[in-house]
Amino acid sequence: MKKILNIISSPRGEMSFSNKLGNALIGKISAEYPGAEVMVRDLTHGIFPHVHAGQLEAFFTPSDQQTDLQKASVRLSDELIQEVFDADILVLNVPTYNFSIPSSVKAWLDQVVRAGITFKFDENGPKGFVTGKKAYVAISSGAVFSEGPFKENDFVEPYLKTVFGFIGITDLNFFRVEGMGIPALSETALEKALQSIEQYQLI
Repeated sequence: MKKILNIISSPRGEMSFSNKLGNALIGKISAEYPGAEVMVRDLTHGIFPHVHAGQLEAFFTPSDQQTDLQKASVRLSDELIQEVFDADILVLNVPTYNFSIPSSVKAWLDQVVRAGITFKFDENGPKGFVTGKKAYVAISSGAVFSEGPFKENDFVEPYLKTVFGFIGITDLNFFRVEGMGIPALSETALEKALQSIEQYQLI
């Protein structure tokens, strides 16, 4: 049975276009793998914690030497990392904020990308430990970033490719609902994006 981890980062709930696109992806994947279990990590409930000094110190302290306070400070990070390791497939719902990802997604990544646990450096450079997984990213944006004059300003897809590849997830697939802030495109943008998912062949 496949396990799908869905990361939600838009606070707009059902009105969110990234969530609508992500839900369509989950529906497509679930149809391909009946009985798939969907785990949800919603980053919009409260303020998602950023890494702090005490936590960084705990990250680099061997677990058998950590104080009770340090163990408590890494508990969330350990939990998030375990969710990623447990999943076969990741689906990220990511709205574009000011040309990049929401700060909550960056904060989540900072909790998950941990030296010695999800990656390490050796004589050959970085080596990711989160392997054998597929990831699908549902991106929404007011402008069009997949082509045209704003393409060079897209810091969502390139960054996510880099950081996920760094920890070993290299099988990424991106889907976009874009142009939502452009009247000539917004009326058909979601339909076009949903059609791209419907036509996509899962491998």
